[in-house]
Amino acid sequence: MENCLFCKIVEGKIPAKKIYEDDLIVVIEDIAPVAPLHLLLVSKKHIVNTVDLTAEDAELLGRIFLVAARIAGEKGLAGSGFRIVNNNNEGAGQSVFHLHFHLLAGRRFDWPPG
Repeated sequence: MENCLFCKIVEGKIPAKKIYEDDLIVVIEDIAPVAPLHLLLVSKKHIVNTVDLTAEDAELLGRIFLVAARIAGEKGLAGSGFRIVNNNNEGAGQSVFHLHFHLLAGRRFDWPPG
């Protein structure tokens, strides 16, 4: 998409600190972290949010969760706990309308969130 921030990051037009990249996703550091570990797992395919997912995107979703768990483990934070967050539409806090998940760890999280 022409004006999509995450599409521009995926295309390399906007710099970001990449932690991981493969053929389906890129993982970057969040520029406004709310936890000691706050990464964004961004789909390389432009999808607005989970409402727009199709059966063809099953591998993408699986990859996102597998990579999130692996990164949390590599950072030594899997045992203490981590959170994966996905906001869908403005009322839920989505501010960039490109499918992405937040990987949060390194502090205690309360329930319910928000």
